[in-house]
Amino acid sequence: MTYTSLDQLINRARESGKSKRVVAVVAAQDSHTLEAVSQAVKDNIVAAILIGPEKKIKDQLLLLGENPQDYNIVHAETSADAATRAAELVRAGEADFLMKGLIQTGDLLRILLSSEGGLRTGNLMSHLSIVQIPNYHKLIGLTDVAVNISPDLSQKKAIVENAVVTMTRMGFEPPKVAILASSEQVNPKMQDSVDAGELKKMNLEGILSGCIIEGPLSYDLAISRESAEIKGFESPVCGEVDLMVVPNMTAGNILLKALRYSAGAGSAGIVIGGKVPIVLTSRAVETQDKFLPLALAASATL
Repeated sequence: MTYTSLDQLINRARESGKSKRVVAVVAAQDSHTLEAVSQAVKDNIVAAILIGPEKKIKDQLLLLGENPQDYNIVHAETSADAATRAAELVRAGEADFLMKGLIQTGDLLRILLSSEGGLRTGNLMSHLSIVQIPNYHKLIGLTDVAVNISPDLSQKKAIVENAVVTMTRMGFEPPKVAILASSEQVNPKMQDSVDAGELKKMNLEGILSGCIIEGPLSYDLAISRESAEIKGFESPVCGEVDLMVVPNMTAGNILLKALRYSAGAGSAGIVIGGKVPIVLTSRAVETQDKFLPLALAASATL
């Protein structure tokens, strides 16, 4: 399926014939988090389990004009207790994904990914953003811009696998993948281009399956068929890319922010590769920036 807007992914989660996805919100006593969650609940996208100090959560709900009795609240004295309880809910099959509230990211992940937390799968965890660019005809995935700093070839393979599995669940099938580099030529002096060539080879050999990979590929050729035709480069990925794989976090961070702040793109991101997706937005962001990844995670678990 081809998605042209983030709203289509949100509608997919809203209109799914399956039961609503359940999000466990860790340290839920945060106003922006609760506002985003209440919006998703009202939109029939998720059901929510709010974990944290019960009185504080109820007080925040009342300030938002919500009835606390409409929500499943699980009391936890501390943020660490809330994270532990959230992990228990996932292991018990009572929550489909997790969302960070008023807790430090490092503290949350340390508990969730510990042997006691039990949310590791043995796979590398990575970040996936879904981006809506105004002058491109469909949504694009971008990975990894927030978790793995400078991945080697084996880690890049895992990053691609995580993104392809998640995007396929969302309905992108089969994803057309561009392994980004500075040009479309393999240059032994540029390791990113060498890695890109190896990932394409793995795809052709069936080692990396479920997608169509092109690489190395420059950004202009990935997103513009006209640019590819001018350069005489033929690939089904050019101008039809669904997923861009960046060489490192710095490049990905710059690209995503350039798209958002200079091209007016919208985006939402989640952490994948564990037992369930994790919504890890900053505590400082506004409600809508928490709502979009919440809806994205719901779509990724259908």
